Amino acid sequence: MPDEMTRLPDKQPVLRVMPMPADVNPQGDVFGGWIMAQVDVAGAIPAMHLARGRVTTVAVNSFQFKQAVSVGDVVSFFAEVVETGRTSIKVKVEVYAERNPTRPITVKVTEAELTYVAINQHGEKQLLPIGH
Repeated sequence: MPDEMTRLPDKQPVLRVMPMPADVNPQGDVFGGWIMAQVDVAGAIPAMHLARGRVTTVAVNSFQFKQAVSVGDVVSFFAEVVETGRTSIKVKVEVYAERNPTRPITVKVTEAELTYVAINQHGEKQLLPIGH
């Protein structure tokens, strides 16, 4: 897959991280599962803010890997709430990699949509705050 250069969105990422050698598969690319875990963390951040408390992941609605991620890439996760229900929060997450420090490029590597549900301290569903 050729690198499709782009720019980072003009907003703050909810998470930035650099994968390390322990995060790669035998081919030298970062494990998809590592990226999925980071996407889940990134998506939970705006969901927790909106719920004003605990949330749990109930669905991965879509997940598309567009480019491989490598050790040394600076990976930025942008997440925003796109829909809410009575207890549920749907979040879109876009992931970009900044790579090649000597000739920097930015590529979109992943996009996903996840659904979280607000829960109480007993792990039971609870209504989102009024006026969320």
